[in-house]
Amino acid sequence: MSLDDPTFRKLLAKGLMDLFIRLGLIAFVVVMSVQIFAPFAGLMLWALILAVALYPLHRGLAGRIGDRQGAAAAVLVVAGLLLIGTPTVMLGSSFADRIHTVYTGLENQSLAIPQPPASVAEWPLVGDKVFKAWSTAARDLPDFLKEIEPQIKSISKFMLSAAASTAAGILQFLGALIIAGIMMAYGEAGSRVMQRIANRLAGPAEGPRIHSLSTATIRSVATGVIGVAFIQALLLGVGFIMAGVPGAGVLAVVVLLIGIMQLPALLISLPVIAYLWGVGDASTTMNIVFTVYLLIAGSADNVLKPLLLGRGVDVPMPIVLIGALGGMVSAGIIGLFVGAVLLGVGYQLFMAWVDEAEDTTATPEDAATGAPSSS
Repeated sequence: MSLDDPTFRKLLAKGLMDLFIRLGLIAFVVVMSVQIFAPFAGLMLWALILAVALYPLHRGLAGRIGDRQGAAAAVLVVAGLLLIGTPTVMLGSSFADRIHTVYTGLENQSLAIPQPPASVAEWPLVGDKVFKAWSTAARDLPDFLKEIEPQIKSISKFMLSAAASTAAGILQFLGALIIAGIMMAYGEAGSRVMQRIANRLAGPAEGPRIHSLSTATIRSVATGVIGVAFIQALLLGVGFIMAGVPGAGVLAVVVLLIGIMQLPALLISLPVIAYLWGVGDASTTMNIVFTVYLLIAGSADNVLKPLLLGRGVDVPMPIVLIGALGGMVSAGIIGLFVGAVLLGVGYQLFMAWVDEAEDTTATPEDAATGAPSSS
């Protein structure tokens, strides 16, 4: 049958038409599915990350209570809601009460600011400006507030926006934790499904390896980034409380967020040290003790992160770290995990390709003697 045969051309046109219709229907279903799922993508991705990170703990807890998967997941979810939700509500309530007190004091003109200590003027770089502004506010607070009213409005808008974004993020995280509990309750079946998907995408040889790498990378980032940030926030929070720093709990939360964003905690601990020496009323000996402690706690991530990040992952630690940082810059906190997983999988696929090329260029004599092949 030649190409000019009308029957052949008719069959070809019919086959192409059927192919285009099928491709169009598939594209339509894919696009509509993505649009429907898009509003829940962030929530479900967070839930999947939490389920993978917490699953070893869930499995150990289930083994202690008679392999009751649902009960173990419920215990973890309730514990997480209490550990995260309770301090958040208390912190929000305390912050709202403080704002209300300040607002009432401004309305009644009963809010008084003490005169700054003379040592404030000796602070490097900003001491003179801070001393003058503080003195002006202490003498006549209403006039001082009128002078900086545009700046106050700008800062207030920024703080309200940040507070709303933080509240939405916390609610999303708590919702993801509940969904993660459901995922953990059916963890074994879900793991088998993900294994089948990986096998379908990468083949039965590389699929299990990619599945294991993705799981280990998520747990490594959860330990090496969020775990280190939590440990550092706890250490500095204890130091702030012992030193009598105002708002120690709020500062500890800020340290936690800074640690997750991969910024140095010294951004908080160094100003606190300056506060202790300039405004604090502790003795010189105690100031030295607090300074040494806060400096060590503020630098603890430099020791903990290399020990924990990348542990148990068959990928070099710099690859995981670069992936986490690049993902965070591109997609926020959730990018920490997605970026590390994608770069880790990409590194493994690239090295597998390199190794395969080396194997195909080796001669039988090289394989027998272990000598490198010659060109």
